[in-house]
Order: sequence, then structure tokens, then C-alpha cells
Amino acid sequence: MSVSHYYELCQKSIKKSVVIRDVHGKVYEGVIEKVDYEKVYLRQHEAGGVPPAGPGGPGMFLWGPAFGAGALVGIGLGSIASLAFRPYPYYW
Repeated sequence: MSVSHYYELCQKSIKKSVVIRDVHGKVYEGVIEKVDYEKVYLRQHEAGGVPPAGPGGPGMFLWGPAFGAGALVGIGLGSIASLAFRPYPYYW
């Protein structure tokens, strides 16, 4: 796929949980925070690759102790081999 294809796809998918595999086989799991014409920036999930759920998870106005957890990683748009969306688990 072209860089412009991944740029447009990532731009429309900000704040969604994704799995990205680069051309070197490295896998990144996280939430798209920002996209520019060179990179997509992911907030990586905590250990285990599962997004936070329940108190302090998605949809909460006040974040719990997980605030700021997960590294922000920039991945070159030209190095993306595949991008997949993860279903976001919600617990009621």
C-alpha cells in the first residue's frame, strides 16, 4: 500500500486501537494519537497489549493511575506492512 493510503487511513482512525506490523516484522499495538505526513504516533498499551477497561478506562473523564502509561511511538508511514483494527473491549 502507498504512504498516502496509510496516511488517510490513520488520519481517519485517530483514537482507535490498532495493531501495526512494519516491513521488518516488528509488531506495535496501541491507540493512534497523531498522524503527520511521515509518521503515525501510537500510545502503546500496557504490558499484555490490552487497552485499559473498567474504571479509568475509555470514556472516563478522570483517569486513574494509568494516566500517562504507555510510550508514544512514532512509526514511519513508509515502513507499515499491515494495519489492523482491534475491537475495543468494554466491561460494564
